[in-house]
Amino acid sequence: MIDRDFVGAVLAPYTVAVERDRLRRYAAAVGLSGAVFTDEAAARAAGHPDLPVPPALLAGLERQEPGDFLADLGVRLSDVRHVEQGFVHHRTVYAGDLLTFAPVITDIRTRRGLDFVVRDTAVTRDDGLVAELHQVILVQPGGK
Repeated sequence: MIDRDFVGAVLAPYTVAVERDRLRRYAAAVGLSGAVFTDEAAARAAGHPDLPVPPALLAGLERQEPGDFLADLGVRLSDVRHVEQGFVHHRTVYAGDLLTFAPVITDIRTRRGLDFVVRDTAVTRDDGLVAELHQVILVQPGGK
């Protein structure tokens, strides 16, 4: 069982630069059509200041966290299963933005001997909140 004293733990915030090359690779990998995701001139012609970031890419950027919050909880990565994720987007993010991720452990619950860890992350840039990320992970002791 994971110690419920971790509920409310504010994890160290970290900053990630949104790189154009990563955005282009992501667009190609997921089959995003439309030059606005790969061509700066097309993005500007469409009214964007730079390449817009597809909202789901924020989950990938969140994984650039320098620490290992699971290890801090006493959890082995081999015991983790992804259960749920969600996003609330407030503003479009663009290539070149510097984003700050501020994660918080908002809940830990146990059901039928399995632990569920809920983590919510506010994503900001210099002009304020751009997104809120939500994830739930299942911890199965022994990786069963």
